Amino acid sequence: MNGNRDVELVEQAMVAIRRSQTRRALAELASPAYDVLDVVEAAEHNGAQATVSSVATSLNVDQPRASKLVTLAVDGGLVRRVADQADGRRALLVRTPRGRAVSAEIHRSRQAAFASAMTDWSDDERAEFARLLTRFVTAFGAR
Repeated sequence: MNGNRDVELVEQAMVAIRRSQTRRALAELASPAYDVLDVVEAAEHNGAQATVSSVATSLNVDQPRASKLVTLAVDGGLVRRVADQADGRRALLVRTPRGRAVSAEIHRSRQAAFASAMTDWSDDERAEFARLLTRFVTAFGAR
C-alpha cells in the first residue's frame, strides 16, 4: 500500500471513530462536564494547574464557552473552584471526591468499550496498537 493511501485510511478511521463516539460506542460518556473533568484530571496528573483558560485551550473553545462548561462541571459537583494562592484574581479547578469517582467510572467504561473492540486481538497486537496510537496522538497533538 502506498503512503498516500495509508494516510487516507487513517483519516477515514479517525472520522469513523468520531462518529461512533457521538452516536453509539461512547455516547453515554460524551458530556461537556466530563470533557472538563478530563482536562482537570490531566492537569492534576501532569502536576499542572487547571483553569478556565486551560480548559479553553485543551477543548479548543473560546473563553466564554469554557466558562460555561466549567460552570456545568461545578454545578454537577465534579470540580470546584479554589483561589490561586499565587494570584488571587485567578481560580484553579480541582476535582471533587465525586469528580474523582466519576473519572474512575469513565475510565472503566471507556476501557471496557476498547477491550470489547479488541477481544480477538493478541496481546502483541494490543501492545503494538497502543504504541503506535500513542505515538500518533503525541505527534498529531504537537503539530
